[in-house]
Amino acid sequence: MKSDLIEYNILFVEDEKAIRTNYVQYLKRHFANVYEAENGEEAYEIYKVKKPHILIIDINLPKLSGIDLLKKIREKDHSTKALMLTSYTDTSYLLDATGLQLTKYLVKPISREELRSALNLVIEELSLFSVVEKRRVYIKNNFSWDYDSYELYDDTSLVSLTNKERKILTILFSDINKTISYDDIVLDVWYDLDEDKIAALKTIIKNVRKKLPPDTIKNVFGEGYKIEVQ
Repeated sequence: MKSDLIEYNILFVEDEKAIRTNYVQYLKRHFANVYEAENGEEAYEIYKVKKPHILIIDINLPKLSGIDLLKKIREKDHSTKALMLTSYTDTSYLLDATGLQLTKYLVKPISREELRSALNLVIEELSLFSVVEKRRVYIKNNFSWDYDSYELYDDTSLVSLTNKERKILTILFSDINKTISYDDIVLDVWYDLDEDKIAALKTIIKNVRKKLPPDTIKNVFGEGYKIEVQ
C-alpha cells in the first residue's frame, strides 16, 4: 500500500476489543477515515451516517451477526466492498453468506500481510469497477420497484406483471404512502368510470398483492389504495 493516506472510508467491525484496537491503529496508518464498531447494530448505525467504501466485518458479532448485518446493507447497497473475518470452516455457515458480494473471506487469526493483500484487492476493485444504481424504491423482503422500467423485482428476479397490474403499480408508486382514490386509479387505467371497472380494479389488486410482500398495498376503506413503505 502507498505510504500516503488512502481516501476511502473504512469501517472495521469486531467485538473483541484488543483485536479491534490493534487493527484500527494499523488501518489508520493507511486510510484517511477509519471507523469502528463492536456489534452489528452499532455498525449499521455508523454505516448509515458515514457511508464507508469498505467494510471489514467479523462473522460472529453480538446483537446482529456479521452475515445479518451485511444482508441488511445489501438490501439497498451493492457497491460497498466487504471483507468477512471468520474463524469458522463449517461449509453450511459460510454458504449463508453467498450472494452478499464479498470480496474475500479472511480466516482468523489474520496476519497484517493477509489483510494488506485483501485490501489491495478491494482498492483495485474500487478503482476499476463501479456499480450504477437504477432509480428504485425498496419495499421489504428484498422487493423493489424500478421507476425507469416500471418493473417489479424480487431481489434480482423480475416479477411477471400484466399490463393492467403494471399500470396500477406505476400509479401507486408515483406517490408512496399517499392514498390514491379508487376513481382516480380507474380513470387512469380504463379512462372510464363505472361499477364494473371498480370490481375489475379490486380483482387486479387482489392478484397483484400475491406478487408483493404482505401488507405492501393498503386498502383505505371508502377512499382508495396506497403503497406503504417504511
